Amino acid sequence: LHGAPCNHMAGLARSLRLFARSSSSNAALAAPPHLAKAASVRRRLEEQVLASQLGGGEQRIASQHNRGKLTARERLELFLDPGSFREYDALKAHRCIDFGMQEQVPPGDGVVTGHGLVDGRRVFVFSQDFTVFGGSLSESHAEKICKVMDQAMLVGAPVIGLNDSGGARIQEGIASLAGYAEVFQRNVEASGVVPQLSVIMGPCAGGAVYSPAMTDFTMMVDHTSYMFVTGPEVVKTVTNEVITAEELGGSRTHTRTSGVAHLSAANDLEAMSALRRLVGFLPSSNREPPPVRETEDSRARKDSALDRIVPEDPNVPYDMGALVRRVLDDRELLEVSPSYAKNIITGFGRMEGATVGIVANQPQELAGCLDIDASAKAARFVRFCDCFNIPLLTFVDVPGFLPGRAQEHGGIIRHGAKLLFAYAEATVPKVTVITRKAYGGAYDVMSSKHLRADVNYAWPSAEVAVMGAKGAVEIIFRGKNVEEETLRYEAKFANPLVAAQRGFVDAVISPSETRTRICEDLELLRDKQVQRPWKKHSNIPL
Repeated sequence: LHGAPCNHMAGLARSLRLFARSSSSNAALAAPPHLAKAASVRRRLEEQVLASQLGGGEQRIASQHNRGKLTARERLELFLDPGSFREYDALKAHRCIDFGMQEQVPPGDGVVTGHGLVDGRRVFVFSQDFTVFGGSLSESHAEKICKVMDQAMLVGAPVIGLNDSGGARIQEGIASLAGYAEVFQRNVEASGVVPQLSVIMGPCAGGAVYSPAMTDFTMMVDHTSYMFVTGPEVVKTVTNEVITAEELGGSRTHTRTSGVAHLSAANDLEAMSALRRLVGFLPSSNREPPPVRETEDSRARKDSALDRIVPEDPNVPYDMGALVRRVLDDRELLEVSPSYAKNIITGFGRMEGATVGIVANQPQELAGCLDIDASAKAARFVRFCDCFNIPLLTFVDVPGFLPGRAQEHGGIIRHGAKLLFAYAEATVPKVTVITRKAYGGAYDVMSSKHLRADVNYAWPSAEVAVMGAKGAVEIIFRGKNVEEETLRYEAKFANPLVAAQRGFVDAVISPSETRTRICEDLELLRDKQVQRPWKKHSNIPL
C-alpha cells in the first residue's frame, strides 16, 4: 500500500510548500493592476486546488497509510483508467459556522467526486476522504454526492461509491441528516436505472449504512471496514453484551452471516481490482444491453466431462459450481455472495462474450435445498438481472425446501415466495437446465416452464416429481411393500420422461451439448418482448 500513489501525495505536499514560497517572492514584483488581480486569482485557485488534492494533510495521510488504507484519491487512481478522471466540485466547502468550524474550511469537504472510465466505459464515482473530518457527511458533502448521482442517471452510467466515513457531521446537526436523506432518495430513484455499487473501505455506521444497503452490490475490505446501525459501545450499554467492531459488523460477519455485503477483498488494492472486474459484467444502464467481450470459446465446444459429472447415486453430492463453469465462456464465473447461503449459487458469466446471470442449486450444501437465506439471495439477484437486461440461466438440482421449525417460524413461506415472484416477474430471456432433482414446490420456483421460462431442458439424470421415491411410497402405500413399490415409483417418476411428455421440459439433452443449445437459445431470444398488464408496481412479499 506504500507505492506510487503514496509518493504522489508526498509530491503534492512539497508542491504546496514551494508554491507558497514562490507566491510570496512574486508578490514583490510590480505588475499592472488588472494583471495583478488576474495573477492573484490564479494564485489563490492553484493554492486551493493543491490543498484539495492534499486532503487532510501529510500527517493524516500517513495515519491512513499506517492503518493499511489508501486515501480517497489513491483509490480512484487504481480503480479508473489512467488519466480518465474528471473531478467535480474540487473547491466546494462546508458552510457551517458553529463550534469553530469556520476556522477549518478545507476545499473538497471530505469527498472526491466526478467521472472516469473503466475499460473505456463511463462511470461516476464518489470517494470519501477519511483524512478530512473523518470523512463525515455535511450538507455540502451530500450535495457533491447527489450531483454525481443525478448526472449518472441523466447520461446512463453506473455509480460507484467508495465509503470511508465516520458518519454524520455532528457540528451541522440536522442539516447532515437531511443530506443523508437526499442521498437515500437518489439511491431509490437510481435503482433499476443505473447499476449502483458500494465499497466499504473504512467505518460506515448509523444512518450511513442505508445507502450501501440500497445499492445493487456491496463489497467490504477485510479488517479495515465495518458496518452497523449501533456500534459496540451502544450494544454494551443497552444489552450489556461485549463485542468488537469486527465481530459486530466486519466483512466476515456481513459476507457470511447477515448477507448485507456480497463480496470481500483482502485490502484496498484487491478491492479496486475486483471492482473493475465486476463493472466489466454490467451494462451501463437499463437502456443498454449487457457488454460483450470477444472470446475464442466456440458455441460448438462440447465437454464430455459433463456426461459424467452427476453421480449415478442421487444421494451423492457434486460441485454445481464446477458444472456451471464448464458451460460458460472460458470457464469464468464471478460468484456473488459466495460465502452466504452456499446452498445456492448466484453470479455472472458469459456466453459467446455476452453477460449472463447464473442461479444454481449447490448439492454440496444442504443437498441443494432452498431455505430462507437462499431464497432471498437468489430473488434479489434475479431481480437485478431483470432490471438490467441480463439473461438468466438456471441450473436445477433441488430436493425441496429445507424442513424444520426454524425455517417455518422464520417465514420460509414468505421468503420462498420472493424467489417465485422474482422469476415469474422477470421478462429477460430465461433458460433452465434440470441436472438431477426437481422436487415439489421447489421445482415450480426454480424457473419452471409454468413461471414462463422460455426454454427448459432436462438431462437424462433428471428426476421431476412431487417428492423422492422413498417418501412418496411411504405415504401412498403406508409402509406396505416399500422396496417393490419404490422400484415401480422410480421407474415411472425418477426420470425426465413424464415432464417431457407433458411439455414441461422442451427437450431431454445430452449434458455435453448444453453449451451449444443455450447459445442457440440466447441468440433466438435476443429480441424477446413481453407485454404485461399495466400496474404502478408489483407488491412482492417483502
